[in-house]
Amino acid sequence: MNQRKRAIAKSRRPKVIPFSLDATFFFERAVQSLDRFHYDKALKYFRRAVEYEPDNPVNHCNMAGILSEMGRYEESNVILRSVLDQIDPAMTECYYYLANNYANMELYEAAEESLVRYLETDAEGQFLDEADELLDLLNYELNRPTKLSTIKSKENLYAHDKARELLEAGRFAEAVRILEDIIGRQPDFLAARNNLGLAYYYMGLFDKSVQTIGEVLAAEPGNLHALCNLAIFYQHANQRSELTSLVAVLKKTVPIHPEHVFKLATTLGIIGDHREAYRHFRRLLRTGELAGEPSLHHFAAVAAANIGRLDDAERHWLQAKRLDPSPAVPDFYLRKLAKVREGQEKAPAQYHYHLPFDEQFREWEKRPELVSATLKKDPLIRSSFFWALRHGDRRTKMQVIQALGLVADEEVIEALKAFLVDPEEDDELKRVAVLVLRSIGVEDALNVMFSGRTLTLEARRRSARLPVWDSSWQGILEQAMSQMAERYDVVQQHDMMTLWVDYLSRVYPDVPKLHNASGWAAALEYWTAKMHRKTVTYADLVSRYGASQATISRYANRIDEACGIREKLKLTNRSFQEQG
Repeated sequence: MNQRKRAIAKSRRPKVIPFSLDATFFFERAVQSLDRFHYDKALKYFRRAVEYEPDNPVNHCNMAGILSEMGRYEESNVILRSVLDQIDPAMTECYYYLANNYANMELYEAAEESLVRYLETDAEGQFLDEADELLDLLNYELNRPTKLSTIKSKENLYAHDKARELLEAGRFAEAVRILEDIIGRQPDFLAARNNLGLAYYYMGLFDKSVQTIGEVLAAEPGNLHALCNLAIFYQHANQRSELTSLVAVLKKTVPIHPEHVFKLATTLGIIGDHREAYRHFRRLLRTGELAGEPSLHHFAAVAAANIGRLDDAERHWLQAKRLDPSPAVPDFYLRKLAKVREGQEKAPAQYHYHLPFDEQFREWEKRPELVSATLKKDPLIRSSFFWALRHGDRRTKMQVIQALGLVADEEVIEALKAFLVDPEEDDELKRVAVLVLRSIGVEDALNVMFSGRTLTLEARRRSARLPVWDSSWQGILEQAMSQMAERYDVVQQHDMMTLWVDYLSRVYPDVPKLHNASGWAAALEYWTAKMHRKTVTYADLVSRYGASQATISRYANRIDEACGIREKLKLTNRSFQEQG
């Protein structure tokens, strides 16, 4: 009986779940309080984290950041000074935080002194962009320029600003040239190196972008811009293990400056951590510093939709629509949200403030005159096209190559030429890229790697530029390519493409209706064979293309009427006979 009582008593003992009170525990509690905008509680928990890890300068900076957001700038400055004087004098970014606090206190002389001290001691310039903006404010408030003679990072600042402008304008190749030159002169200029990695990424040069960002982090492991950029790179490359460890670091980061909060939030969203992203977007919207940007409301809406907060998502997209004078993007996502509510579609995960690729192409098919203007004026769309050219699926790459041909500037030409010599790219896509380059007037010789062999396609006469490239023209080209692939070498196939562009250019805009694609494709092969002295019969063409002999002959005559092939062949044969 006693044994039974003891067993019952033992079974009724409460289960105790042990937990550890350490700096991480209080950090997480502080973050939860920030989620609810309970700054007093967040401050209390950050103080406890400091008690457990008093030598960790990050804990102190988090506490200073909360005090700054609460408007308690003097207390924040006391902590920042203690970090510099007693804990870690190498945390030079504290000078930048001090400058911001002094500026908010309207103590502009003190702000200037701290900012100059930051720039003097932190030549790599983690906050170089923000420091430059603060300098402009101080120049205005003090009604005089700041003395910059001793600021190491200022030597290349103006060139760096120019490179940033080029990046924002989508002129990535030009920006790369400037940034590489800056780094050659000043290797420790980390802001320039960071932007160089970003430029490589926009151009689709993934390996170079990761290498460059790795160089930034080797010099400064806590560089937030570099960490965020690298996380996005790993996401696109599907490097899950590297991404997981990096995300763990980012989730413990509590930035102070709104631009850094925005950078962190968009990064977390892009890599799929929508809950953490939404927490930071709400912080930004609550402070109001970026609340007038429609893109911020779009990002918040995407994050909210992906964690099931559909009413919040609708509210954010409606606000974006009110703020944007051309609200095509929020209108599209509001329509999409209605389908999400009905269970017809999943929540969108597009953390870019422009329409998705497929939607853009559908719009451009209706109004092709918009393509060139959109790609030229919108750097985000332009950069996404360069990325898709390198990392999209085959269908997307085909669409991008054709769309880029409508822009036809130097950067597009360089990107397509680089595409031609990439051994990893599809040969058929390279043929289309050659066609596009010729159609926009690139007449110099082209180096192309086909099936592991590098060939040089000779320079061509310039054809009249085609303002559009119709899908039916592409279909004829692809059918001819498919039939000729095993019978003609690359140079002969290139000549067939050139002939097709030449014909279309000569007859445009009065291009005949191309109902019988097989007949036109067969006619192109017919003339290509004649130009290269290859034997081909109408019977063979009828058998392979399925078009009648009369149709093939009629289309071949139309091509000849426009391009004068028979006459050119007669002259070539006469010259050959005379030489013989």
